[in-house]
Amino acid sequence: MINYNDVYEILRKEKYSETLQTLSKSFLSDFASFLNDLKSRSQDDNVFSDSAMKIKKQIENSLALFRELVLRRKKKLLNLVFVAAETGIMKKDYENMLDFERQIFEKLVKSFEEGDKELARILQGNSSEPVNSKMKMILFNEDVEQFVDMSGNTVGPFNSGQMANLDDGISSILVSSGKASFVDD
Repeated sequence: MINYNDVYEILRKEKYSETLQTLSKSFLSDFASFLNDLKSRSQDDNVFSDSAMKIKKQIENSLALFRELVLRRKKKLLNLVFVAAETGIMKKDYENMLDFERQIFEKLVKSFEEGDKELARILQGNSSEPVNSKMKMILFNEDVEQFVDMSGNTVGPFNSGQMANLDDGISSILVSSGKASFVDD
């Protein structure tokens, strides 16, 4: 069971670290249980008693801490999206994301990719024709040395457990050889 001090400590660690902090998989449900417990305790007491007032203040403070924690994590998530969209490489913080944060992250990366494709299409003067290049998110199962992609650009090296957003053709080759697996599938 989580308590106010736990939430405060989690926020403190998140505040003073550049990377996303690891939260337990049950953090959100534990926090919801904590709030529900406080709310039920406040309803049991007389509305004007000191203990009811303290519990109400603790609920307000807990919610404020939680909102700040979520805000800080969102900012870090957006920074990771920018890095992933520009480099095609996902940082290790991917493991530290909660499930809903991972979904947001993947959707934002895809949105940035689509925006970049649209921009490239417009700059090429093909206003009605979409760009053929399709990117796929993969997770490397083993270390892969630096290589040259279909466009002649140098890509890599990649470490096992690292994620990258690569051209569909390259991704398919890496997945079929067992060196990586698709994240989207």
